[in-house]
Amino acid sequence: DEHTAAVALDGVPLAGAYQKFVYIMLHKPQGVVSASRDKKDTTVVDLVAADFLRRELFPAGRLDKTSTGFVLLTDDGTFAHDILAPKRHVSKTYTVVLDTPLTEEMRTGFAAGVTLADGTALSPAEVTALSADGLTVRVVLKQGVYHQIKRMFGVYGAGVNGLHRDAIGGLALDPALAPGQWRELSAEEVSKISS
Repeated sequence: DEHTAAVALDGVPLAGAYQKFVYIMLHKPQGVVSASRDKKDTTVVDLVAADFLRRELFPAGRLDKTSTGFVLLTDDGTFAHDILAPKRHVSKTYTVVLDTPLTEEMRTGFAAGVTLADGTALSPAEVTALSADGLTVRVVLKQGVYHQIKRMFGVYGAGVNGLHRDAIGGLALDPALAPGQWRELSAEEVSKISS
């Protein structure tokens, strides 16, 4: 049907052609803020804006300025709300570099649900060592509160030296994307996020 045909240049679909919403996987570099606009810092939206001039893109979930990894940009507010809603339990997977090795106390505490210093009780989370020295770990969260991972490890006196988001739901960051690079997602990939 020619009316729904996507516009392509040398077989590559042109961004924004006949799409109700766009979904973008961005590999966020350090020093970029997870916001649509910022007066002094480069934002995740700034990195893709030139290709999506007529779209009101925003990040569906934030990463700290110093953190790196998978940020989903979209203009689909309903979808963003759904994947961020606590009751939907869409997992987020991170690689975290600690300044002190992972302990059994941290593991069992995360699994039970950490209570933060301010009394906020968090949902259970999973933490596993990725390196023999226990300084590099994988964390899987099902919710998101401000600076959550840093605050969770802080309860156990551990500091976070690096944080990288590897996956949202069932969709992993494309290893072909260098920091600052991005690509649009297929419908199949979008469905993996909420699975």
